Amino acid sequence: MNDWLIHPSALSGKIKIPPSKSHSARAILFSMLGDGTSRIENILDSPDCIAMLDAISLFGAKIKKTGASFEIEGHFQPAIDVIDAGNSGQVLRFIGAMSALLPSYTMISGDASIRMRRPIKGLLGALRQLGAIAESSRGDGYAPITVRGPIHPGTCKLSGEDSQPVSALLMATSFLDGPSEIIVENPGETPWIELTLDWLHRLGAGISHQDYCHYHVKGGLSYSGFTYTVPGDFSTAAFPIAAALITHSYLELEGLDPNDIQGDKELIEILKRMGARISWEEKRLIIEPSHLQGLFIDINTCIDALPILAVIGCFAEGVTTLYNGEIARAKESDRIAAICFELKKMGADIEEQPDGLIVKTSELKGAHVESHRDHRIALSLAVAALAAKGTSVIKGADCARKTYPTFASDFQTIGAEIELDLIRV
Repeated sequence: MNDWLIHPSALSGKIKIPPSKSHSARAILFSMLGDGTSRIENILDSPDCIAMLDAISLFGAKIKKTGASFEIEGHFQPAIDVIDAGNSGQVLRFIGAMSALLPSYTMISGDASIRMRRPIKGLLGALRQLGAIAESSRGDGYAPITVRGPIHPGTCKLSGEDSQPVSALLMATSFLDGPSEIIVENPGETPWIELTLDWLHRLGAGISHQDYCHYHVKGGLSYSGFTYTVPGDFSTAAFPIAAALITHSYLELEGLDPNDIQGDKELIEILKRMGARISWEEKRLIIEPSHLQGLFIDINTCIDALPILAVIGCFAEGVTTLYNGEIARAKESDRIAAICFELKKMGADIEEQPDGLIVKTSELKGAHVESHRDHRIALSLAVAALAAKGTSVIKGADCARKTYPTFASDFQTIGAEIELDLIRV
């Protein structure tokens, strides 16, 4: 594992935001099912995207990489080996559902986090309602899983606190030869559902819904290969935005599309309500020194931003309350507990709630903190360290490559004092 040593830093300059992981994963997956060859530019270079590329190749897709461009010839046939989801919930859930279209057995496993922290019981149950054999190998609702289709048009029901199983079912039922209904209890993370619906609608799917609780899927989706350039990731942009705000720096961010449908774009509006001076100049996002006020924030619609908003809350005047975020406990780590525990080491006045956090103005100091092998925890703590008094060490920071593989080098170019390759065994 690699650690980062970070000193307090003043920042200035420009950063190009890495490509969206969510768009990259969907582009790769849908290229497998297209008729002909798709060309995808700017795929995020991360373990999750590599896992998705490896998965579709096991189903027969032909992949050719030229520079930053991928040409993917669509094929979808029984997998020739066990699918390794790595640390990717998207690979586990999306591939798990799509494999139910095939009249063959597919086995999917992953790393310890996937096997113990990322539940798939609800999705497996919904697939069984549509006619699949879908089982957790250990009977505990986690990977490894075995799926055998084919599923058929029909009605299924599942809980929707986590958006990925719902997205997975919307994808899979779109390819069936008749209409299906998906009934979702307690729908959450709805911006990520909108991202999936946007992809499916652009490919020609017929889907309607009532308040994200009841979906009507027409089925019969087919399409030719497509060309797509992955835009920058608003979830990842949260880190340089936060870094600029808490260090009172001026930064320009490039590579983002202000018209993109990504849910974490809402973070910008939340920060503006806190007093942040953030503006668009064409396709450049400008962050200026700002005075922030605490806010009462429903975090469910931008759940991935919970850890970094906890950091920002330490530097806002008054109290920042993050609520309606219980699903954050079932990500790569229990993000509510993890960020609370680590920020307390740095001196934060922060209190854990069942569904979120209460954060008060705090003076952070350097500390040795743990990433919990969660990229968003590692990145949030790295940002906090830039504005803390004294030096911090982020242990296990290499997990940040999941969404922001160039974080350290990007931040070094704008003035961050980050020392790398502190390797521990």
